Amino acid sequence: MTTTTRTARTDEPASALLGALAEQGASGALSTESGIVYLASGHVVHVESAVTPALGDLLTHSGALAPDGWWAAIDQAGRRCRVGRQLVDSGQLAAGALELCHLGALFDAAYFVLAHDGPALRFRPGVAHWLGAVRSVPVDAVLRESRRRRELLHRIWPEPCVDLAPLARVPDVAPSDLPARRSRTLAQVDGVRTAAQIATALACRTFHTLVELRRLAAAGMVVPVATAAAPASAPAPVPAPASAEPGPAPRPMTPDEPDTALLRRLLHALEAL
Repeated sequence: MTTTTRTARTDEPASALLGALAEQGASGALSTESGIVYLASGHVVHVESAVTPALGDLLTHSGALAPDGWWAAIDQAGRRCRVGRQLVDSGQLAAGALELCHLGALFDAAYFVLAHDGPALRFRPGVAHWLGAVRSVPVDAVLRESRRRRELLHRIWPEPCVDLAPLARVPDVAPSDLPARRSRTLAQVDGVRTAAQIATALACRTFHTLVELRRLAAAGMVVPVATAAAPASAPAPVPAPASAEPGPAPRPMTPDEPDTALLRRLLHALEAL
């Protein structure tokens, strides 16, 4: 079916528009201020956001795939929107490993796209992501998981400004016996970097970094710079690129510890659906 292209900002929240598109069985790309949700037949097939690592980074930095293999797949199949299928058919990556990493990247990006549920910018019918089909996820499952993550972060520390504002360490508060990941996260807080920039520096999934930063905020070790400055000084979230062209920007980083248990639970839950 044909869906009307939305070329201007609307007052309709992105989550409401996603629900309507799911009911219509729509295919295309829904753009928001924080990223892009790609739909196929009313299901979410990919989500990208400027504040989360790209799927290629997760695959190559984890050692699951050689960087040369990733870029070769993009060169060979990006224009046909079959990069994922090319990786599997060429024997470079098992289908299960691709699905597992893809789900992690999808849900991480979807949280930031939907975290503040701002208005949708536009919907482009028929636009497909260059990755191609890996595993589709019902819109309801994406909305539910994003809500669960939002509630989890609220329980840890209820101030959402930690998500996007530059963060600073609180003077004269000495950390003691912090877990390794939290200690590494704290070491990256410099009064300039945001949670997304800290995650990039650590090569860690942004949501995992946000959990640690909210725990640090709850412990009184980290505060948003915006709390000590005028609200206008806090930078706005950077929108994800609207292009469907292949080629995520490479980021030379060290890999984060895998969280395969969480991703397997997500995969099993989706299979049950």
